[in-house]
Amino acid sequence: MRPVDTGPPRSLRMLYAGFVALLAALLVGALVPAAQATTAPHRTPARVAVKAVWPGNTPNTTGGKDYYLDATLGRDTAAGTSPATAWRTLAKANATTFAPGDRILLKAGEQWQDQQLWPKGSGSAGRPIAVSAYGDPNAGRPYIATNGKVPSPSRADGTKNPATVGLTGSIVLRNQQYWDINNVELSNDDDFATDITDGTYVRDGIMVSINADLLAAGADSVMDHFRISNVFVHNLDGPSHWQKIHYGAVDFQVFGSKSYKDYGTGGHHFKDVRIENNTFENVELHAVQFAFNWFAADGANAGQYDESGKWHEGWEQLWVRTRDLYSRDVYIGHNYAESIGQGAIQLANTKNMTVEYNEVNGFLKRYDAVSCGLYLWAGADSVMQYNEVYGGPNNEYDGTPWDLEYTNFNVTYQFNYSHDNAAGWMAYMGNSSNSIARYNLSVNDNGVLVKNMLSTNYSPTYFTNNTFVYDGADLDYVHDETFLSRVYFLNNIFYNTSTTTSTPWYRRTGALRQAVFSNNDYYEARGAHSTQEPADPRGTRADPRFVGDPADYVTGAGVDRIREAAAHFALRDDSPLVDAGRYNPHLGAEDFLGTPLYYGDAPDIGSAESRIGPRVPDPVDDDPIEEETGNRVDLALGRPVTASSTHPGANGTLTADKLTDGSLTTRWAAADDAAYPITLDIDLGADTAFDEIYLDEYTDSGTNPRVQSFDLQRWNAATGTWVTFASRATGIGHDLTVTGFGTVTTSRLRVALTGKIATEQYTPTLTEIAVYRS
Repeated sequence: MRPVDTGPPRSLRMLYAGFVALLAALLVGALVPAAQATTAPHRTPARVAVKAVWPGNTPNTTGGKDYYLDATLGRDTAAGTSPATAWRTLAKANATTFAPGDRILLKAGEQWQDQQLWPKGSGSAGRPIAVSAYGDPNAGRPYIATNGKVPSPSRADGTKNPATVGLTGSIVLRNQQYWDINNVELSNDDDFATDITDGTYVRDGIMVSINADLLAAGADSVMDHFRISNVFVHNLDGPSHWQKIHYGAVDFQVFGSKSYKDYGTGGHHFKDVRIENNTFENVELHAVQFAFNWFAADGANAGQYDESGKWHEGWEQLWVRTRDLYSRDVYIGHNYAESIGQGAIQLANTKNMTVEYNEVNGFLKRYDAVSCGLYLWAGADSVMQYNEVYGGPNNEYDGTPWDLEYTNFNVTYQFNYSHDNAAGWMAYMGNSSNSIARYNLSVNDNGVLVKNMLSTNYSPTYFTNNTFVYDGADLDYVHDETFLSRVYFLNNIFYNTSTTTSTPWYRRTGALRQAVFSNNDYYEARGAHSTQEPADPRGTRADPRFVGDPADYVTGAGVDRIREAAAHFALRDDSPLVDAGRYNPHLGAEDFLGTPLYYGDAPDIGSAESRIGPRVPDPVDDDPIEEETGNRVDLALGRPVTASSTHPGANGTLTADKLTDGSLTTRWAAADDAAYPITLDIDLGADTAFDEIYLDEYTDSGTNPRVQSFDLQRWNAATGTWVTFASRATGIGHDLTVTGFGTVTTSRLRVALTGKIATEQYTPTLTEIAVYRS
């Protein structure tokens, strides 16, 4: 496929700015002492502002004082309250406690080598403290080049040091609030050309932290109001392996040396944060990052069971939800990130978040592990939209631009454009509720379209009205693991451009067992469809008839013009996909192009709705797909179950009644010391005829199938004995349907687990037993 670049490449777009940068560098270099000039990192065009209106050149309207810094002509013995009496070093500012409304103004075109800015104090509502620029509107942003001169966050033995975590940025704020930071350039590495591969180096651009151990008793643990804008951060290097700490260009992080259980509830978070119009290049690990870093939150004692009895590892951070520790009211928009070491925009532990119009050009460039381009985990009530991610790695694990991560509640990905990501489109983990991906465009994300799923969910996931354009000869699979909970695929376009290879849908037998497909379009350029293609009675196999040539997809337009890429894949008026979809409330209110839903007799298939036919302003789902599936009568549903052994953990939720509650998200488990055979007896209440039994084991990221052999037995009331009518020695696993034993009539059914898989240490745990009469 050949991308259509609707604008010149970023480097060419900035050619003029680069020329101005060269002139500015020569002028500034003439003013900088020789020792500093030789250590300054390479200056890129992004740092130059042409005829900038620096905030420091305008009056302070908050009633605070202005303090000026000039790295060349300033004097630390001066008053600092005018350009003529400017301070010289950042150390002078670091020794000052600023008041609400004050501004710390750095002179444009100046450099502060080997220095870190950590001003003290907090602003107040309506009167934040600002770090900004003043001076020549033709000069570049003031530049803090910290060159790695920051403390290590770790002690000599590798454990985290509560005194120094969070002090690793070029700009640092700790237990402070009401701050605005804008119009500065930052770097924090001594030699980015030499990649750091080992050690405990943590180097940030801007690090904003809450240190729970250093808050005074009764102090406010919620830090309010932060604005970070028009900042250029580049050249941050760190080891290319996980140090159990996050770092990057802009970090918001909560630190504590003890377990989260030792801190209070309802606090320890950030609120009212806006990070926008920034540029990040060549940084480790992240461009933008929100996270908790309790030092004792990754062991077995940090995990917990949820209300349904499901276990969450500590790193899944269910405790953020149960203790209401979410950061909240966060906006991240209009940022550009290029050549990021790990996940570019890695967000966690946040709710009421909007992430939009961000562009990621290359991620996982140096980090030797898994991550994704832009994603939220352990978050809630948030939306990612109008973002563009490309240039991702060829990574077997994750590596996708997007990720429906663990422990997300009500998280939506919509109107996003990803292209040329070798690992695929969307990672998908589980342990979440109401995950939605709708009206997104994916082009040439040849890897796995929906990757992983390592745990069941609390409620169904919806993939609706997405357009996937891929090369079947290069695509690994549509799905590589096994869907463990209900997933709905509605109104999507699967467009395979390969003329030699049909779409490979899955790797594992039964992978689509919980997936329901309806009203999707399956187009194969070669004309032959895969035998793996899912059943979709309402689906089509037609050419969508896109407005543009799928081979000439749009790149280089810039994220602010992202709808040009979507419009390329809008449907022509004569497309057979117009009005060929089905309505569902999870479609939302509009398409990628902003067209209201919907026009005509039904929604269109794909990411763009045509304005053909009368508009339906308040659609009603009078044909719920949820009522079409699973409508067979389960003869065991709700019937009493007696187990010979039950595990006492998970607050007593691992009981046998979970086997007949109709939910794959709940489970029964045997005690660790259970003796085989382990019996599960279902009381059907009366003689019941059946010829099919469904069994399902529970698995997650750390739990494998455990049953090797089992017997199915009926109760013989006349003799008072159990009679075996079917046996298996090939395991249960997921979605095992046992038939071939004819019709059995009995009032009681026994599932006798007679042996475990030899390589498994623990006893069985099952989610469901269902009984049917075909």
